[in-house]
Amino acid sequence: MNPHPQGGQALVWGMLLAAVASLVLVRYFATGQMVAAKARQLHGLDAAAYSGALVQARALNMLAFLNRSQVGHQVAMAHLVTLGTWAFLGGAESRQATIGNPPVYLIAMLFGAAHGSAYAAAMGAGGLESLAQTPGQLAAAHAAHDRLVHQVLGAVQHDIVDALPQARHEAMMQVLGRHYPGEPSVLEIEHDDWPGAVRLHAGRRHLASFARDAAGHYGFLSPRTHTARNPWPVQARCPARRHELRRRGQTQLDDSGVWQSIDTQSFHALRSNRWIGCYFREYAMGWGWIPTAGRQRTDSPHVENPPDDFSAQDFWRWVREATDWDIFSGDANPLANSRAVAARPQWRSSGLPDYFDVAGEGSAPRLGFGVLLRRQGPEDISIITRSAAETFFSRPHGRPDGYFERPNLFHPFWQARLRPGDFSSSPGAP
Repeated sequence: MNPHPQGGQALVWGMLLAAVASLVLVRYFATGQMVAAKARQLHGLDAAAYSGALVQARALNMLAFLNRSQVGHQVAMAHLVTLGTWAFLGGAESRQATIGNPPVYLIAMLFGAAHGSAYAAAMGAGGLESLAQTPGQLAAAHAAHDRLVHQVLGAVQHDIVDALPQARHEAMMQVLGRHYPGEPSVLEIEHDDWPGAVRLHAGRRHLASFARDAAGHYGFLSPRTHTARNPWPVQARCPARRHELRRRGQTQLDDSGVWQSIDTQSFHALRSNRWIGCYFREYAMGWGWIPTAGRQRTDSPHVENPPDDFSAQDFWRWVREATDWDIFSGDANPLANSRAVAARPQWRSSGLPDYFDVAGEGSAPRLGFGVLLRRQGPEDISIITRSAAETFFSRPHGRPDGYFERPNLFHPFWQARLRPGDFSSSPGAP
């Protein structure tokens, strides 16, 4: 008789327990593989999403640099137009000083040695007008800036905006390709804030204020207004009044988005007669006006066809009959303006270019997007992971004036970051 009748049963139970342990171990190992594959996939997708947001930030910053470049070219064009009118002014003064109308010694005697020396030095400026005539060097440089603004910078901006979604996707796929070399990945965009995030703005309406503000930082483009008077009485009828030497000039960006500049200088001799009393007889010394569009007009008082001289008619009679000029208390150079208009060159400009800026009116737009990555994991189980990233506007330092700045495409302060979200990423399910 067997003293241990239960011994065989223990062996059976032991084998069953070993089988269960093996199954648990296998399942645990498979789960570990799944968790590791999922973590690797999520890390790769986060890196790809951040790279996509970085490409987006760089595109926005590039648009900001291009917009700033557009403003810079406008300031350069304003300088060229102003240099052009100075060249015309110098050429005209050279001719007037040479023929003595008015004579150099008279200007020096009435207004001082500095004014006389400057007028005499203008004799060496003969021929400067050729620089501003078409196709002179200044006119050619202005035309080159205009072509660059419209045909190069404008085209690049459109290319950046149109190509951004594809460039962003290619960057993300390149990161995934490095993460999974030789293995295919399926990447999907689940949501995207980019469409409509930036829009084209009319340069004539919006860019003008930026161009004017930038030009205001340059003294050369400031109004050129100066009046010198001789110190002693001239006419008994008006003892408080004096001869005047008037320098006038201004550079303007008009409402149509094109620049113009005018520069004049005139000697206004105080005269008197019994018919009209005291008045100023203008002797134009220098003049220059450059419009950059055929439709432009100057708001300085002038007439289209002034006489070459007044040997056949008194100046004051001609003014009374042919103009509405104020030769009694006015402060302009209308005769010099008229000669500038008659001698104007033919410069051309296409005006302010259109430009891209953020479309949202909110205070802090964040241009985000969500991505989904679908791959085959262990045992051919589909693993789906999600991530999100965004591009945001943030100044590295506060504004010096303390004001809040709305995100824009004129300052390159766009950055990238991952964006947290409630994304389900369980294997086999979206």
